[in-house]
Amino acid sequence: MAKSLHNRLIYHIMDKAIDSAAREHFSGRMVDIGCGVKPYEGMLRDYVTEHVGVDREQPFNVAARIDMVGTAYEIPVGDGEFDCALSTAALEHLAEPELALRECFRVLGPGGKAIYTVPLIWHIHSAPWDYYRFTRYGLEHLFEKVGFKVLKIEALSGFWVTIGQLSVYYVYRFQRGPLRKLPVIPALGVAIQLCAFVLDKIDRAEDWTWMYLVVAEKPVNAPAPE
Repeated sequence: MAKSLHNRLIYHIMDKAIDSAAREHFSGRMVDIGCGVKPYEGMLRDYVTEHVGVDREQPFNVAARIDMVGTAYEIPVGDGEFDCALSTAALEHLAEPELALRECFRVLGPGGKAIYTVPLIWHIHSAPWDYYRFTRYGLEHLFEKVGFKVLKIEALSGFWVTIGQLSVYYVYRFQRGPLRKLPVIPALGVAIQLCAFVLDKIDRAEDWTWMYLVVAEKPVNAPAPE
């Protein structure tokens, strides 16, 4: 999901939430799981001492900036080598999300923090590698099952931002042929996003969020992996 005019609103919300959480919880050496183009490198530079981007040998994005070839299931480092971990909008693309969380837990040191963004209501994307959507209860269950202590699960929007942004993606389907040269659809997309932003402030129904932000901690006294 690349940042552009048609999805400026959700990126503004998500970037702000990640920055706030990282400012509070991140320090030391960080692993970025499914890093892609490492879009948060500049934002996180002041919070971490090293930003290690991990992604597949053949990532979704051909422009990916990979520091370490690996997968969410197998990061080629020893136990406890990172102080914090970031994974943005990647868990839904993993056929075995529990195994991925176990690997994140393994590579974090005691007291290490992880920040994930995970969708609840969103259209199919990056098909056919789009497997799951998660409720806050499912996320809490998965993170705690692998040993994490969940510090926060935050809904990043209410109904209006979710339905507004999905509507923008839908109308952009018609930006083809003669309409491609006209500013009608981009202008409509901006107007919908602005209205959605205002309405979400008035009535924030978080059960309809498009995305959750999860902050989790590996307990200091966590048992060593078997």
